[in-house]
Amino acid sequence: MLQYLFDDTPGHGTTREIVPGVRWLQMPLPMSLDHINLYLLEDEEGWWIIDTGIAIDPTQPLWEEIFEQELGGKPVIAVLCTHLHPDHIGMAGWLCERWRVPLYMSRAEYFGGLSFSRMEKHHYSWTSEQHYCRAGFSPDDIEKVKKNYGGFSSVVTPMPTAYNRLRDGNSLHINGNKWRVVVGSGHSPEHVCLYCESLNILISGDQVIPRITSNVSVMASEPEANPLKDWFVSHERFLDILPSDALVLPAHNTPFYGLHKRLRFLIEHHEEHLLALEEACNDTPSTAVELLPILFKRKLDGDQMGLAVGECVAHLNYLHQRGMLDRNIDSDGHYRYTSIDETLALRLRREKHDATADAPIQV
Repeated sequence: MLQYLFDDTPGHGTTREIVPGVRWLQMPLPMSLDHINLYLLEDEEGWWIIDTGIAIDPTQPLWEEIFEQELGGKPVIAVLCTHLHPDHIGMAGWLCERWRVPLYMSRAEYFGGLSFSRMEKHHYSWTSEQHYCRAGFSPDDIEKVKKNYGGFSSVVTPMPTAYNRLRDGNSLHINGNKWRVVVGSGHSPEHVCLYCESLNILISGDQVIPRITSNVSVMASEPEANPLKDWFVSHERFLDILPSDALVLPAHNTPFYGLHKRLRFLIEHHEEHLLALEEACNDTPSTAVELLPILFKRKLDGDQMGLAVGECVAHLNYLHQRGMLDRNIDSDGHYRYTSIDETLALRLRREKHDATADAPIQV
């Protein structure tokens, strides 16, 4: 089981010390996942902000409370965003302008965020329509997507037009501590995590979070992407290069111990989904939309539907590109998936069971 550092969370407009020089705060989100964790790193001259919150009405006043009450009179000297999603970059432009400080991001995340934050309805094209049709959307559903299409400029302040690039293996020296940039992928293309060996702390963003699983999706902008392969590679690498006893500071829920347990759970979670999808495609050629109940047992609303289909397509692309599923276009323009070898999923499941049969029981 994971061990959590705290039983509660910091109130809005306040921070909580993790260790000296590392502080945790939360900002609200307008969705079922109602918060994001942000972090502050204290340097000699001021503070680094790690992720920014989404640009909705409460966020800016809450930041002003933080500046007035929680920074000990020191200024903000840098803003760092782990990845491109609006709850992470939403206030980056405002913060960088407010303090006239640089933005730090990886290249793919910066330019991806810049693109999506500037996308408008007229950018919907035949490629977008084809992607949703291929996934199994009906004409009515596709029309709804088109009507609601657009970027996330409504919840992202204009991004800075310059940034400082972060690469895997870079180090940031903050208050005598070296924070190493560890890049993951899958949830987003070039997701930045920060690991400090002297503190044994990992700021993980959305790459590793407890209790819930990060969305791993294929989007219309890259319909043949294989983000789940990137996700597996990243998590296996994290198991190799990061210690099991690190304190993880995630973007959602609460700080925890048990990094390797969580990484293994996430890998197994997606492997089980892959096996379930392959088995489901043994009987009837199916579309991504038809296969959603295999992955999601709850009823999905409109926003969740888009993310769920993207995740289902990510699993199907992984299986198809590994040669485990065949894919054909039906008369409605939908991709229908069929298992190439109906015994393969059962064989893989048996092999996995045999490999762990003699493993010690974990308690």
